[in-house]
Amino acid sequence: MSEIAKLELDGETIELPIITGTENEKAIDISKLRAQTGYITLDRGFKNTGSCNSAITFLNGEEGILRYRGYPIEQLADKASFLEVCYLLLYGNLPTKSQYESFKISISKHTLVHEDMKRFFEAYPAKAHPMGILASMICSMSTFYPESQDPNRSEEAFELTMHRLIAKLPTLAAMVYKNSVRHPFMYPKNDLEYIENFMYMTWGMPTEEFEVDPVVASALNKLLILHADHEQNCSASTVRIVGSSQANLYASISAGVSALWGPLHGGANQAVIEMLEAIEADGGDVDKWVAKAKDKSDPFRLMGFGHRVYKNFDPRALIIKKAADDVLAKLGIVDPALEIAKKLEKVALEDEYFKSRGLYPNVDFYSGIIYRAIGIPTEMFTVMFALGRLPGWIAQWKEMLESKDPIGRPRQVYVGENARDYIPMEER
Repeated sequence: MSEIAKLELDGETIELPIITGTENEKAIDISKLRAQTGYITLDRGFKNTGSCNSAITFLNGEEGILRYRGYPIEQLADKASFLEVCYLLLYGNLPTKSQYESFKISISKHTLVHEDMKRFFEAYPAKAHPMGILASMICSMSTFYPESQDPNRSEEAFELTMHRLIAKLPTLAAMVYKNSVRHPFMYPKNDLEYIENFMYMTWGMPTEEFEVDPVVASALNKLLILHADHEQNCSASTVRIVGSSQANLYASISAGVSALWGPLHGGANQAVIEMLEAIEADGGDVDKWVAKAKDKSDPFRLMGFGHRVYKNFDPRALIIKKAADDVLAKLGIVDPALEIAKKLEKVALEDEYFKSRGLYPNVDFYSGIIYRAIGIPTEMFTVMFALGRLPGWIAQWKEMLESKDPIGRPRQVYVGENARDYIPMEER
């Protein structure tokens, strides 16, 4: 017998189905509540509202668990390549050797972007934010592939669009970076692996031999895997709700990039570096700023500590901390801001104030440190986040389409004026 929840309204008892997920998550199905009673539920920010059934990512913030398609994030970050994780998210299982080779070949065939897109960069102001450019360029790609605008096209055509996006986003991201530093664009070199090719296009120069640093490549591979999906977050939900209108995949992903741009979402690692730079500019007294963070009357708060979802620790932070240590040791970086970061990390891991509140360094704290160490400009941090999150967004969009989810249309509780008559201007 199915479980039900009972709700008493206006003297009547309403029965609502209880849905149980594979990890024993419980949900009360209220999809017919308004039709039955005239009532809606109010949940600001949708913190307690499930918008869909999903088989992509399982997240348990209380226990620090993150799994893609059932695979623990610790195992994937340690053993998998980012392209393997892309395949896993898109198709539901890890690829066999032949499937992986076919996938890699397909991706390598589509890394070039149309030459006409180069002209778009000439129109942007010199200080244009990279995320604004990236969102525009992704949306613009749909105009080069008009067949992609039909969401009901064949499975083969849809797969081609998915592969094009995964192949071309590193090229676009590298072009955004090159444009920001006014260096010539580098064409993809498809005999390189996915991460190495991105590094080549980002830091390579036409007249110089480029050598991939394996420590940096390994750290970037881990970072992209850790960012690949994170359940129904702001940007993933945005991709799904835009896609629910049957907007094409390029437009939906562009909307996801825009959602990620915000400092409360993808911009958090940029905020970490800006905080470190502010502490450095103030003289570098870490104890002073820790005291400010503890002072309830002080508006300052430490960026990159704690998480909205993870109440104990962020499992991704445990993984990327070692990568950050490896990168700093390998590159021998001497950077006052990064020294401040190490001191803050030590305080957060040892101070009872932070430990009792679960304010451990999160993935944004360590990713910002790595990006700064390898020379990525602060404003490009969120572009890197988008590069990692892309397969998750596509998987969410694909799942939404295959599930035949209805168009997203939240309700509201109206709190404005009651009905009133128009008054002519001369009488007001």
